Amino acid sequence: MSYLKFNKKELVNLEYSLKREVLHSNRAGAYSCTSLAGCNTRKYHGLLVCPNHTLDGGKHMLLSSLDTTIIQHGEEFNLGIHKYPGEVYEPKGHKYIRDFEAEQIPLITYRVGGVVLTVETVLVEQKEQVLIRYTLEGANSPTKLRFKPFLAFRNMHQLSKSNLYANTKYTPIQKGIKTKLYEGYPDLHLQFSKETEYVPNPDWYYNIVYDQEKIRGYDFQEDLYVPGYFEVDIKKGESIIFSGSTVEAQPQQLKRKFTSEVKKKTPRNTFFGCLQNAAEQLFVKTDQFTDIAAGFPWYNGRVNQTFIALPGLSLAIKDTALIKRILRTNISRLRNGLFPTRWGRFESVYSAADTPLWLFWTIQKLTPELGDEKNIWKTYKNTFKKILNAYKKGTDFNIKMLNNGLIDAYSPNTALTWMNAYANDKPVTPRYGQTVEINALWYNALCYSIELAEASGDSAFVKSWKPVAQKVKNSFIDVFWIEEKEYLADYCFEGQCNHDVRPNQVIAAAMSYSPLTQEMKKHILSLAKKDLLTPKGMRTLSPKNTKYKSRYEGDELMREQAIHQGTVHPWLIGFFIEGYLSVHHRSGLAFVKKIMEAFEEEMNRGCIGTISELYDGNPPYECRGAVSQAWNIGEILRAHHIIDKY
Repeated sequence: MSYLKFNKKELVNLEYSLKREVLHSNRAGAYSCTSLAGCNTRKYHGLLVCPNHTLDGGKHMLLSSLDTTIIQHGEEFNLGIHKYPGEVYEPKGHKYIRDFEAEQIPLITYRVGGVVLTVETVLVEQKEQVLIRYTLEGANSPTKLRFKPFLAFRNMHQLSKSNLYANTKYTPIQKGIKTKLYEGYPDLHLQFSKETEYVPNPDWYYNIVYDQEKIRGYDFQEDLYVPGYFEVDIKKGESIIFSGSTVEAQPQQLKRKFTSEVKKKTPRNTFFGCLQNAAEQLFVKTDQFTDIAAGFPWYNGRVNQTFIALPGLSLAIKDTALIKRILRTNISRLRNGLFPTRWGRFESVYSAADTPLWLFWTIQKLTPELGDEKNIWKTYKNTFKKILNAYKKGTDFNIKMLNNGLIDAYSPNTALTWMNAYANDKPVTPRYGQTVEINALWYNALCYSIELAEASGDSAFVKSWKPVAQKVKNSFIDVFWIEEKEYLADYCFEGQCNHDVRPNQVIAAAMSYSPLTQEMKKHILSLAKKDLLTPKGMRTLSPKNTKYKSRYEGDELMREQAIHQGTVHPWLIGFFIEGYLSVHHRSGLAFVKKIMEAFEEEMNRGCIGTISELYDGNPPYECRGAVSQAWNIGEILRAHHIIDKY
């Protein structure tokens, strides 16, 4: 029996099937994503979305969908589905769905009378190629299949509109055609494993609706171009492979390639298997670099999220060489002791005061993969020293060490922590001055570096930095601990401390080197358990706060105002569990295991087999944001590992 289970009676119900999504990545930046019903509900949904370095470096939608029609005795049954204005779905192919499986790759079973057709989709690793296998499992009469490709050729953040500039020409190739709507794009090769008849019938399909974009306050109607259609006879028991690719395929090899690609996929037959499969899709390996995509569909990389995700992802991947390459890639981006907030063709400003300090934590957690302390110090000491010295002397955005040893960061109207949402060009949660998690990370970084230096005999480093670490420990308690409330201030600026109950103090309680006493940790985690903990992770703000916003919805402004004001971030659960077990030890196991069980429910919801970016702060904790997020997957994997160790 499959681990992933779906309600077969509900598959034909769009309320059920449109809320579940399927995702594939090629581990080189390209992806394929749509709803379980096959209806694209986002502008980011499509069969083949690829990076385009010729135009803008962003990801571009080439093939939006491929409608399949079953033809018997002159009757046509279109399995496709698109939404149009006025709540109109046409065609209504979802009504023929009878089963859905996703253990290794998605497999949909359609039944039309006596015809049973299965459809399986896979994205080829390291290639910009989507393969779809159609197998006629049952048929009582001669059967023909018709395939109609819907083309977009646009940046995934934009929408295609009908125009006179689209190049409608095509070129016949082996068992298919190739076409390119606009300059700057690669040819899209549409081919089959069997000879087909291609009928050119150029047409635009107008005003296709993407409901998720409408909900998010964006333009939500698109015109897609259909160049024509392919027809082919198919016999009972026969399989036909479709290939959509930026390079010409060898049709005779498509069946073998499909089988080979399926074998590479980790089976999603356990919770860990699902998370491992999701983790594998996040890695991005190109000729220039190796890194992690922060999430799908719209994220490239976020350096702080990469550092936070990496220890957990390494538990699933178990590829030390790959982990080291990712670290080298990101360390190469260091400038003035800081890292960029994101990577891509157009780098953002180096405005994250926490990201460099997360690197120490990441390497600390990766010790089993990276070797003994002497080897780690030898490899990373120069990077560590650059960061520590930059913070001590001061660097960009007024990020600097104060006389009391704490780190201060202030730049007007600039968000310098991970809570970096903006509304009307101003930070929603400014958190200026000394922030609790940055200074906890700072103390941990100092102590960990001293530990490595001592093990390696670097007495000069130890002599220089040990007094600083002691000063930070004393100052941290003096500045952040609120004696009468028995928890930590979130940040302090110009002599005033903010007492909002946020999960940042939980990060402080979970550090391997923490300035907090066990009793302090106990109080912090008790408060977090009461005010912040949910079945999907931790709220970013206590519901008791007047600024609390429970739902991440509405237009972009409304969402930005909510993202760190109550929305649940699953990745924070790793720090809660680590801190909780460091205080309660084995007596806390039953409680934290129950927390983790709630995440298993997500494997059949949202995007199949993975964890969404965000969840609402109140029941029913609807999933929001990106459909799959790296640091959520990584930290849930790490949380399981922590539990196993106990």
